[in-house]
Amino acid sequence: MKKQLLLFAFSALALTSLTSCEDDDVQAYDLDTLQGEWKVSKKEIISGKDGKTVLNTDIPAGCELKNVTSFSTDYSTSYTYYGGVGANCQISAQEQGKYTYDAEAKDMVITYDDNIKVKYKVIILSSSELKLMDVPGGGDYNGDTINDLYYTTFKR
Repeated sequence: MKKQLLLFAFSALALTSLTSCEDDDVQAYDLDTLQGEWKVSKKEIISGKDGKTVLNTDIPAGCELKNVTSFSTDYSTSYTYYGGVGANCQISAQEQGKYTYDAEAKDMVITYDDNIKVKYKVIILSSSELKLMDVPGGGDYNGDTINDLYYTTFKR
């Protein structure tokens, strides 16, 4: 009986260690994938009622195409805004901050230097695409009394 109990205890300990290492590996992999510069490719508002119907799509144009969000593995982030007319694009603002990311829950919180916190759910994270959903969301876009889903898709 003691041998079985000991075997069970060691098995549980080994399983806990293995799971913990896997979680650390996923976190490290996701952070490595996240690091670098990202540009918004589109913003969408999807019906909260069915989770499918596209209510609005915004594709960046002009100087907005140069806007860049950067993430580093030291949990720092920045967002650079460009403004101007035609080919005369200039940096109009830049925000710095820190972020937290939970790879298991796919939750991200960005806290900018002015202490504004923005919460997201990571929907897609690959080497070429990052899709974030605003949490809790931007409200009821279409007036049906159900909060709609606000997504931002980034590309490298």
